Amino acid sequence: MMSASGFSLSSHDLQSFTPSSIILQELERKQQSVPIPREIREIYSNWRPTPLYRAERLEKSLGTSARIYYKYEGGSSIGSHEMNTAIAQAYYASQDKNVKCIVTATGNGEWGASLATSCNFFGITCKVYMVRDSYEEKVFGRYLMEILGAEVVPSPSDRTSVGRKLLAQNPESPGSLSIALSEAFNEANNRDDATFSWGTVMNYVLMHQTVIGLEAREQIRKAGDYPDIIICAVGGGSAFGGLVFPLYPNRKPDTRIIAVEANVCPSLSKGRYAYDYADAEGLSPMLKMYTLGHSFIPPGIRAGGMRYHGISPLISAMYREKQIEAKAYTQRQAFEAAITFARTEGLMASPETAYALAAVIDESLKCKKQNDRKNILFLLDASSNLDLSSFKDFIEGAVKEQTLPEKHIQEALEYLPKLLEN
Repeated sequence: MMSASGFSLSSHDLQSFTPSSIILQELERKQQSVPIPREIREIYSNWRPTPLYRAERLEKSLGTSARIYYKYEGGSSIGSHEMNTAIAQAYYASQDKNVKCIVTATGNGEWGASLATSCNFFGITCKVYMVRDSYEEKVFGRYLMEILGAEVVPSPSDRTSVGRKLLAQNPESPGSLSIALSEAFNEANNRDDATFSWGTVMNYVLMHQTVIGLEAREQIRKAGDYPDIIICAVGGGSAFGGLVFPLYPNRKPDTRIIAVEANVCPSLSKGRYAYDYADAEGLSPMLKMYTLGHSFIPPGIRAGGMRYHGISPLISAMYREKQIEAKAYTQRQAFEAAITFARTEGLMASPETAYALAAVIDESLKCKKQNDRKNILFLLDASSNLDLSSFKDFIEGAVKEQTLPEKHIQEALEYLPKLLEN
């Protein structure tokens, strides 16, 4: 990582973004593990360990020879994996006596709701900049955050200098996660009583999420299997890293690991490996990652968590070294896969993990065709009822397929930071 000015990153560069204990986790290079504080473990115990299921009815429906396992992260109060790091970040922020409020950015609202819940547990207020496109279309996510006590602002907004600048350029901007991040950075920077909270991308966020893979590793071993194919949706990378990292060291020699993207935001598939900002305005540190450019605004899709321009540096490095694969699916393919899963297994997936389901079904059908008995493992988040209107719209034909003109990617890549490394 580099500071926003282009120099090697130090703890000083992160002080305005996150509490000191989190900074130590982000910059740590020697420790293989970090103890989970008792206060966090006590809250985790309300729903963790989460179950590992075998999707036998889906297997039967597809007629596949594959065995399909899924790690179900829908048991928390919000129904997604994001509670794992939200609890941790709220706890560490509460240990800083100067912090009274956590400011963050969210797409669909699951991350914002997770953080709002966690802030309540530790007596901190929460403010969320929500991508405008999701704010207007995913109203239940907004309602839930407000019920939980968070102040929710559509982004871009007139609340920050960053938002006012972007609205002046395009009053009809649908927003993006990188824009919402810029506004959240802007506010946290200008307040003495607030800190910023990342929901994805950063090393410490992925580390908090490895509780998923640590549990899955033991659970699938007890089932007498080990994954041949590991599949996870990747927006910024927190769920993917959480599932994959603990399984990676002891993987089989021929294990395939597949990161699944939205076709309109293919950061791995079509992005450039370069230093780039995590937010639209360049207020954040620069990360070496696969990126579509921090100025890139993807078309509006219902899976707001898949609309981010970059991928975690750790996951980007794995892709660069050809340790993982990337696949991209359309919104229609994702919704169709989620409905197939719901009708066989009885669970509604979130729009984000619906993309992973599309890949799971593809790989299962390949096994069927080749009569190959593979063990497939993927992560499933629940819809938590925030996304039912999106599925209703899809069934009624109101969800339109989105395309991504190649020129939009090339235009955004022109604005990458001017560094020799790039």
